[in-house]
Amino acid sequence: MRWPWSGERGAPLLHVALDEGEGPVVILVHGIASSSVTFQKLVPRLTDAHRVIALDILGFGESPSPAHATYTIDEHARALWATIRSLRLTAPFVLVGHSLGGLIASRYAADHPEGVAKLVLVSPPIYLPSKAFGATRDRAAMDAYLRLYEYLRENQRFTMGAARALNRLSPIRDVLQVSESNWTAFTLSMQNAVESQTSVSDIARVRVPVEIVYGKLDPFLMPGGIQIVSTMRHVTVHPVDASDHLLRKRLAKTVAKVVG
Repeated sequence: MRWPWSGERGAPLLHVALDEGEGPVVILVHGIASSSVTFQKLVPRLTDAHRVIALDILGFGESPSPAHATYTIDEHARALWATIRSLRLTAPFVLVGHSLGGLIASRYAADHPEGVAKLVLVSPPIYLPSKAFGATRDRAAMDAYLRLYEYLRENQRFTMGAARALNRLSPIRDVLQVSESNWTAFTLSMQNAVESQTSVSDIARVRVPVEIVYGKLDPFLMPGGIQIVSTMRHVTVHPVDASDHLLRKRLAKTVAKVVG
């Protein structure tokens, strides 16, 4: 596939926001409307024994926002592949994805199994069409999520104001970033990568162990989606008490333990 904004070869390279420590490599991929600061409380728990690399995903943080990008999972994953390839790593690595980053990481691991030793998904919004859920409650919840996301995409002023308000309350500074500069990346990533996703089939194709860590209080979690993938033989689920969507101390501690 030739990308219209990247010339003859490959996808655009993502910004490497952090590269610290020595040892087995761990690559961190953040989620929508955020940046590598997502992992602020996780990185110190890993760098004593690992080389930790944190990337900004396409359109966010300091990574490029190509004019013709549509921000599908495929585009996000190809940019991740191009960037990891440029690092010239010599051994398999642990790939950690938070939120949308987990969906991107799942596609990457499914398409490039040779380089991944383990896939860790943190707070992954694993969604399916509402008709795929057997329970009426799950179908209603999925429909509600989709209506919410559509509202956020179509009401820029409200969404940006809400993001600023939530950011002021967050224990992680600047973890939520929705602005004029990333609005296109935000809305298209939400529509084309979160609302329209293939995460269940991607996770099914992954050939390495998959560890899913999530907070029991996560408002963006779809329990039906987690339940479906938890039945797969290579998937282990780690629910964390008193934790929500953000990688706070308690969630970070569990992720670090799972990374190994």
